[in-house]
Amino acid sequence: MGENTFEPSITIFFPIQLQHSMRIGPYQLSNSLLVAPMAGVTDRPFRVLCKNLGAGYAVSEMMTSQPQLWATQKSKTRMNHDGENAPISVQIAGTEPQQMANAALFNIDHGAQIIDINMGCPAKKVCNKWAGSALMQDEDLAISIVQAVVNACQVHGVPVTLKMRTGWSDQHQNALSIALKAQDVGIQMLALHGRSREQGYKGQASYELIAEVKSRLQIPVVANGDIDSPEKAAMVLKATGANGLMIGRAAQGRPWLFREIAHYLATGHFLPPPLVTEVRQLLLAHLQDHYSLYGEYLGLRSARKHIGWYVKALPGGQAFRSYMNTLEDCEQQWLAVAQFFDELAQSHTLLPTTEQSENLN
Repeated sequence: MGENTFEPSITIFFPIQLQHSMRIGPYQLSNSLLVAPMAGVTDRPFRVLCKNLGAGYAVSEMMTSQPQLWATQKSKTRMNHDGENAPISVQIAGTEPQQMANAALFNIDHGAQIIDINMGCPAKKVCNKWAGSALMQDEDLAISIVQAVVNACQVHGVPVTLKMRTGWSDQHQNALSIALKAQDVGIQMLALHGRSREQGYKGQASYELIAEVKSRLQIPVVANGDIDSPEKAAMVLKATGANGLMIGRAAQGRPWLFREIAHYLATGHFLPPPLVTEVRQLLLAHLQDHYSLYGEYLGLRSARKHIGWYVKALPGGQAFRSYMNTLEDCEQQWLAVAQFFDELAQSHTLLPTTEQSENLN
């Protein structure tokens, strides 16, 4: 790509923080808004972007506990924490206690400052191997994994956190039982998605169950599930009494959601939508970082989903997504994105809302 093609990266500063931030081990978070771990999404460029836009903490994509896979390019990319501000949290997934302990130590050696245990992923390819939320079917195994990881991390002064669901199924909701046992063996924060594995992402998250777990634990409890607006964030905090909020899908293509929530919780007022020119700069800088991490071939292809999330609700977004998927060069992709937002800026100063875009399409 041409040396002078790209614009310099920008840094976004947002001073407003939640009134009560969380501590995880030795780390005091800047606020209690957390980026949920999402496979194929929360890589280093995305985590850094969300932190710059108001998130106080971000958890990496899950790293496998299988040592034969640690040398793959996929794992090496996931272990890249270059330029990421502390604390660096890495999620690990697996089914064998000693293997999970070894995976924790391996990631600590490669920059992890907090280790998160995956007991919440509902994906079939994970659960079919009895990892992720499938572990909730066997409480003894689940707690033995937590104990092994905590023991390994304590030697290095590294705190361990746990992310899980309400249970394996609606008839088998044992989040409270596992949470209490995990607290007893030393986890220092729990993130709870208010759905069972059986639900996947369907139906409504159960904030009542999160509230029950929060009321029984002494460690910080973070509520997760369906938090997609400042008003919803305030409602979930009130309904659960949680120490923080974890946001995943709603931040895809909308990473400024964290600053919007932080501002609303601190002031009771809404921020206006971001400037089209700011979103242009954010996305182009994100793409630069993305390409540098993945290279030309993978960078081009894996960037498509991020671009699609940004533009899907904008005027002309659907047509642009179709066009973008025909491009086979990072520079062409980057320039196409720049042109799309340049044209949008000619008719809009602020980013159009979904309702406005629907009226224009």
